[in-house]
Amino acid sequence: MDANEKARIEQDIRDALRLVIDPELGSNIVDLGLVYDVRVEEGGIAHVTMTTTTRFCPASGFLTQAVDNCAWAVPGVEYAEVHLTYEPPWTPDMMQA
Repeated sequence: MDANEKARIEQDIRDALRLVIDPELGSNIVDLGLVYDVRVEEGGIAHVTMTTTTRFCPASGFLTQAVDNCAWAVPGVEYAEVHLTYEPPWTPDMMQA
C-alpha cells in the first residue's frame, strides 16, 4: 500500500464519518470537529482518534460504535480501531464553518 492509497483511504474514512450525526447537536461529527485524526497503516489498519462534546457524554458508546462501523465499511480497511480522547478538550471553536 503506497502513500497515495493510504491518503485516499483516510479521506474515504473521513467522508464516511460525515454520516455519523451527533444526536445532541444534530450535525455530523467531522464538521463538529470531533474527529481529531484518521490514520491508515500498512495492511489497511485504520486508527480514528475522536472525542465527544463532554467527557461524560451519554452518546459516547453510540458515537464510537458508529465510527467503528463506518470505518470498517470503507473499501481497503481490513481493521478499524477507534480511540476516544479528551485531550485536547472539545470546544465549539473546533467546528467547521
